[in-house]
Amino acid sequence: MRILMVEDERALAETVRRGLRIEGFIVDIAHDGVSGLTAATDNAYDVVLLDLMLPLKNGYDVLKELRQRKIWTPVLMLTAKDGEYDQTDAFDLGADDYLTKPFSFRVLVARIRALIRRGAPERPVVLTLGTLTMDPVNRRVRRGDSVISLTAREYGLLEYLMRRHDQIVSKAEILDHVWDPAFEGADNVVEVYVGYLRRKIDAPFGLQSLRTVRGMGYLLSADPTPAAAAGAPPQT
Repeated sequence: MRILMVEDERALAETVRRGLRIEGFIVDIAHDGVSGLTAATDNAYDVVLLDLMLPLKNGYDVLKELRQRKIWTPVLMLTAKDGEYDQTDAFDLGADDYLTKPFSFRVLVARIRALIRRGAPERPVVLTLGTLTMDPVNRRVRRGDSVISLTAREYGLLEYLMRRHDQIVSKAEILDHVWDPAFEGADNVVEVYVGYLRRKIDAPFGLQSLRTVRGMGYLLSADPTPAAAAGAPPQT
């Protein structure tokens, strides 16, 4: 198994390289973001270990460019920054795991092996469903070339529905995943926000991509054909 480690702390990189070699891995080292991006683009690796704070190009930008180039190699971020926003930014950009320094070498090896077992499925950073796109990094939603402005709650609801597209999701599931666990209000709040979304992502474009499945929940699909939209039942 071949590993790329992008790390500017040379002593740390060499220590990890020696340890991983003992574990049976082949390890290449890059000491800055530009050479790391080139190596990850030009070669096939099983896992990339990517530091966040790098010279020339930081780890966020390296990761973002890898995913934009449709390189889906599992990426494990290694960094001294342990804030929750640092971690969520990394995951939004397409990271697979996150380990803060100082870290246990045994834990590092276990995480690497877990990523290798999982493999490298395609996971585009930008969510796309028909002409509807969502960029979680910039929190930008578009229908074609039109930018759609959403509140934080509308955005969370749309993201959940896009990740579950072509599946019927119930009000209870939406409440569990989009609203705070301590929410004690009526479940008709979901209907209200579904209505808000329809008025923003569908109505201005003459579409009915977000449908109610009576007695079951809601279904978000790619843009219907004009004929299908014309024959669809009215939405509530």
